[in-house]
Amino acid sequence: MHHDRIRLPLLRERVTSAAAAAALIKDGMSVGMSGFTRAGDAKEVPLALAERARHEPIRITLLTGASLGNNVDKTLTEAGVLARRMPFQADPVLRAAINRGEVMYVDQHLSETVELLRTGQLAPIDIAVIEAIAITETGAIIPTTSVGNSASFAILADQVIVEINLQQSLELEGLHDIFIPKHRPQRAPIPLMTPRDRIGTMAIEIAPEKIVAIVITEKQDSASAILPPDADTAAIAAHLVEFFEQEVAAGRLTESLLPLQAGIGTIANAVMSGFIDSPFSHLTMYSEVLQDSTFDLFDAGKLDFASGSSITLSPERSRQVFGDIGRYKSRLVLRPQEISNHPEIIRRLGIIAINTALEADIYGNVNSTHVMGTHVMNGIGGSGDFARNAYLSIFATKSTAKNGNISSIVPMVSHVDHTEHDVDILVTEIGLADLRGLAPRERARAIIAHCVAPAYRPMLQAYVSAANLRGGHTPHVLEQALSWHGRYRDTGSMHLPESEKKDECDINCRSAL
Repeated sequence: MHHDRIRLPLLRERVTSAAAAAALIKDGMSVGMSGFTRAGDAKEVPLALAERARHEPIRITLLTGASLGNNVDKTLTEAGVLARRMPFQADPVLRAAINRGEVMYVDQHLSETVELLRTGQLAPIDIAVIEAIAITETGAIIPTTSVGNSASFAILADQVIVEINLQQSLELEGLHDIFIPKHRPQRAPIPLMTPRDRIGTMAIEIAPEKIVAIVITEKQDSASAILPPDADTAAIAAHLVEFFEQEVAAGRLTESLLPLQAGIGTIANAVMSGFIDSPFSHLTMYSEVLQDSTFDLFDAGKLDFASGSSITLSPERSRQVFGDIGRYKSRLVLRPQEISNHPEIIRRLGIIAINTALEADIYGNVNSTHVMGTHVMNGIGGSGDFARNAYLSIFATKSTAKNGNISSIVPMVSHVDHTEHDVDILVTEIGLADLRGLAPRERARAIIAHCVAPAYRPMLQAYVSAANLRGGHTPHVLEQALSWHGRYRDTGSMHLPESEKKDECDINCRSAL
């Protein structure tokens, strides 16, 4: 029975139902599950756990690599299973429960979770649920389309449940590079010098007796929900290509640039696709999630190699890539997220990091996570890992949202994920502000001139004029700094009413005095 998938004979007798495996998870446990941005997530056991919870109260702490697919977070939330969730999520139902205070959500840098587990700063993992294509002759677990935190969860957990996914091709074997840093203070430097380097093993090595149950599944990963590029994202990409051309002309970069990282989502994916028609070639990636644009660049002959922690694709791209994975396999590697996001490696390789902002302010502080400063969307993910340590830290956003009723550039962000110190470039469809080497007052002028939608530019200029009357290294009119958010809350738009527009500067200046 599935001898090619369960290669250690003594483990074949541990094949069981999802319900039986889920019964091993007890109330109050900390559970580590595979899954990173809808890829390689456990698909059967969590749903069986939710079904059990409808008849028997059970609450757990759930740790993953990042977001899950197949409505797992939604189903667990609706069943009341989740007491605590970390380090990242992207599910609307779970998000609503978090914002109601029903689920305690710990939004973490993705490189940190297993470090905190390893050093006992988080409660230990009681049981891990890991998706795999196979278990080797020694009991090692071969992951599927993501690694995420799966390796450390399996190593640190008391017990391990493996979901063998028959839909995932055995050709994925050899794609993974599992390296686990040693404990401090004996830790040596991580010996990774280029995105291509392999420094670990091809499977997660654990004692086979830890594997207490094996569940067979044929469910596929959920497809990504990214939208195709549009005129705005094409403009953002064009601004970045022009900027990189200038960096090459100045001798700071070559035509192969430096290894690229792109955050998850429509804007980052569209920006990466913009490199297809650029003059750059022999590109490399050292990122977390490899999206459609990665394979578009491969097919265009622009990209030589990509290192990530997961592969998350649209339905059509998924069928094409995984149906012909041998075509790409020698140019890909998937690593644990503590390696893909490790500050030491990001700094060493000189990563060009491209991430998405919900909003930014006139001084370059970025909010990636919270709407109106209070309601979480998804989480900081890996953007902080890269922004703090990258050679170039770039944040992209459309200049407006909600049909122009929200300006993405505001006087003061309502929540800070990335301070001005970690933001080198801010780019919208309007233009690009190079903030390197600029003082706060200079940053404000650059951002307003190059990134702000025309309808909001006079409002920000008026705000800055009033703030400058107050003085300071980073001038603000504190009683007005979040007034744009309050106006949107009260009226549904950040625009000033027509009756106030003519007095806009006078109002701000009187406030300043």
